[in-house]
Amino acid sequence: MIILRWVGRIALLLVVIAVVGLVIAYYADSPPRTVPLPADHAHWMKAAVYREYGPPDVIKLEDVARPDVADDQILVHVRAASVNPLDWHYMRGTPYIMRPEVGLRFPEDIRLGVDFAGTVEAVGGKVTRFHVGDEVFGGKSGAFAQYVSVRESRAIALKPANISFEQAAAVPIAALTALQGLRDRAHLQAGQRVLINGASGGVGTFAVQIAKAFGAEVTGVCSTRNVEMVRALGADRVIDYTKEDYTRDTARYDVILDTVGNHPLTENRRVMKDHGIFVIVGGPNEGQWIGPLISPVKAFFLSPFVSQKFLMFLAELNGQDLEVMRDLMQTGKVTPVIDRRFPLQEVPEAIRYLEQGHARGKVIIEVDSPPPNP
Repeated sequence: MIILRWVGRIALLLVVIAVVGLVIAYYADSPPRTVPLPADHAHWMKAAVYREYGPPDVIKLEDVARPDVADDQILVHVRAASVNPLDWHYMRGTPYIMRPEVGLRFPEDIRLGVDFAGTVEAVGGKVTRFHVGDEVFGGKSGAFAQYVSVRESRAIALKPANISFEQAAAVPIAALTALQGLRDRAHLQAGQRVLINGASGGVGTFAVQIAKAFGAEVTGVCSTRNVEMVRALGADRVIDYTKEDYTRDTARYDVILDTVGNHPLTENRRVMKDHGIFVIVGGPNEGQWIGPLISPVKAFFLSPFVSQKFLMFLAELNGQDLEVMRDLMQTGKVTPVIDRRFPLQEVPEAIRYLEQGHARGKVIIEVDSPPPNP
């Protein structure tokens, strides 16, 4: 008892120290400094930046310095980018649990966007796989800009010739989330039954097609207006959630990939096989402190007590899986779905639209434009 009492006191002391440290760091945090632009206007570019957390209006289109190219890097002239929920989480600085990583009071990195597609403008001396003029796609922070620089070993791949820049830009985060969720976390096999909750969204439209490419029997869940689209993507069955609750269905699934989180985990158990796997890739934004992380927390505590597996998941951007997606698109097994397009100066409007939660497939930023005038 004495040992437990002292362990409790030490734990409490550590919590107090951590809270005090965060409070001090919060008030010591300063706004991001403004980096002077190069004297040569040829090294300027337009980029969407934000210097404080808040609604989409905090995002401004500004002239910033074009990124340098190290020996192992590739400079890409961005033709298109795409918007992800990650972007508006960074913009708003929520959930607060992410603030120690991205900046307590102000964002440490003022650039937004990750997914991009474009043309190689320049390569470093040690780059061997890419050449000037290559059409590429990938993921790199700061993609809402005219240029990004990416290491050759990171998330970048050649764009398939049969896919547009806009379609390629839709791929990185959403498609790799679907691919890794189904392949690596759920270990989806041919002949298994999989349900995609949120089948008409950015991740869901890729998940339906990838699951079919793996030989699975696919059920998609979406709203009435998206039923035909999800069926056209290859779903064997489509459930309209406005008319039917899939957790009350008689079917049983080997895998459920959930991008929405609109049903309790215990209700999902009713339609899972005894050793089924439930993969969480999205969820409701419940509060500003932990936001959509509430579902993974619940899964962590539920899994040890049931026969099914409830798994937390965060995708990893890498070149190898972009190559997998390249092959799937090149063979026609996967075609990115685009909802709306916005020009670079309308990034705030694009994020505002995505936040509404009704996008069908991906929201695209059209970046291709002439360099800024001096």
